[in-house]
Amino acid sequence: MGLDRAGLAQAGHAGRDLALRELPVDGATLYFEQRGTGPLLLISQSGEGDAGRTTDLVDALADDFTVLTYDRRGLSRSTLDAPGGPVTMADHVDDAHRLLAHVADGPALMLGCSFGAVIGLHLAAEHGEQLDTLIAHEPVAPWLLDAPSASDAHRSELAHLQDLFATGGLPVALPAIAASLGIDPAQPGAEPGLTPQPMDDRRLANFAQFITAEFTALRTDPGCRDLLRATPTRIVPATGRTTPATVFDHQAAHSLGALIGQEVIPFPGGHNGNTTHPRAWAAHLRTTLHP
Repeated sequence: MGLDRAGLAQAGHAGRDLALRELPVDGATLYFEQRGTGPLLLISQSGEGDAGRTTDLVDALADDFTVLTYDRRGLSRSTLDAPGGPVTMADHVDDAHRLLAHVADGPALMLGCSFGAVIGLHLAAEHGEQLDTLIAHEPVAPWLLDAPSASDAHRSELAHLQDLFATGGLPVALPAIAASLGIDPAQPGAEPGLTPQPMDDRRLANFAQFITAEFTALRTDPGCRDLLRATPTRIVPATGRTTPATVFDHQAAHSLGALIGQEVIPFPGGHNGNTTHPRAWAAHLRTTLHP
């Protein structure tokens, strides 16, 4: 579907209107979608996920929230002005900032998952006035770990995963990434009737961008620890109930909780609970976002 750069299209989706839009930003054009009614909830996706990654979750939330999802720059329909160029965490944070400035008429709610949680933390630190509440689910942020040796070790782990992808491709890298994040590929306890996420050409291209460009953004991200202590945004650290306590993403969430003095909230499923347990997540989000 082609859209003008500032255009709007409407499509029927699960009985509700789906607004499809594009927004020019510095160095890229962002594709984004809006569905539902109620307070604005921005979902910043995990991994290679684009605006459609959490379709089942959005379906379950659209009666209570206006859900905003988008393709990060370089993924799917969000095009780069200079394809193949570097993408920094600062780029992603500025994109989210500009997207909310374009869409929101006041402080928004935000769910950040994994990589998306890191974007959310920087957004809260740098533009806290834009966010009322951020749920940061298992942020993959080495800088959150207290011990410099642990932080350095996970930056090295990200580099190693990039090397695996460069030499063996996704069949070699993907199991190692899953193990690093405590993801069980069997998806135990996944809810029935979920929308399939096929490994098609677009998703393969997104994985390549994620592992090459975005892993580098994670490795080189200096973090924002001090700014997080002063943000006006209510930050809710979260982990998956089945994510092993020994893995990096679980530890990062608990380090975040200790840093800002907030309890870590367990969510259904594991690192990818947003896709394996969307209905349970929706119920949990309603409670957490409206305490």
